[in-house]
Amino acid sequence: MKARAIPTRQLSQRAAFSLIIVATIIVVIPVLVIVLQIILNGASAISWDFLTQAPSQAGKAGGILPAIVGTFYLMLGTIVFALPLGVMAGIYLTEYARDNWLTRLINLAILNLAGVPSIVYGLFGLGIFVLLFHFGMSLLSASLTLACQALAMTVTTSREAILAVPREYKEGSLAIGATRWQTIRHLVLPQALPGIITGAVLAMSRAAGETAPILVVGAAFLIPGLPQSPFDQFMALPYHLYTVAAHVPGMPKSTVWGVALVLLVVVLSFNILATIIRLRTRQRRLNA
Repeated sequence: MKARAIPTRQLSQRAAFSLIIVATIIVVIPVLVIVLQIILNGASAISWDFLTQAPSQAGKAGGILPAIVGTFYLMLGTIVFALPLGVMAGIYLTEYARDNWLTRLINLAILNLAGVPSIVYGLFGLGIFVLLFHFGMSLLSASLTLACQALAMTVTTSREAILAVPREYKEGSLAIGATRWQTIRHLVLPQALPGIITGAVLAMSRAAGETAPILVVGAAFLIPGLPQSPFDQFMALPYHLYTVAAHVPGMPKSTVWGVALVLLVVVLSFNILATIIRLRTRQRRLNA
């Protein structure tokens, strides 16, 4: 008996599936290796004192509490400034703006903002918030600078989440006499909330890992206390990691890896938080 020939379409499908699996493995394995290396090398430095004390001896002793708290303050300030503007811009571009050359130009500019190097945002923040508005080298200047950088992500994710809401829902709401704003407020935004929250949390996690922008607008290497106001300088984990790894002679390697591990945990925690919030919000919406 002759073996049945496999159809060309099925062979193409198998080949494409195999290429996708190989590409996924190529991407995932280096990430897992990096994470595993950070965990193995940094776990020995993690202790209660390391997480709750201020640094001393140029970071060679003590802990990293001011850097952890400063990072959380920075992320909170970033989302406070970026999220409302990003959501409102997404609503306007999706629901109110006409499809003309100006709207297309604005959309193109928003997409290009995501590709601007982070140091450019830092220089922008230095010129506008530090020098022009006289906020000084401070937590406020850094938060506003990172908020400008996060706007592209928040606007884009808000637009995509709003566009994903079925058009029939909007038409049905308008048909029963609701205004456009009532439709957006009570129907569109609740439906788009999982995507909006995910974009906001991802923007926060990206802010947690930025070094170049905060380097020129307010981050300091060694501050024994916590910032008492938005106009104080602050410590942040990415800048602290950069400094102890590159500019402090004799720094114990375990300390460097320990700072990297804490930063990794902070970023991954917010990514996991985004996933949990999205799933719970979607489940609550389906059960409603």
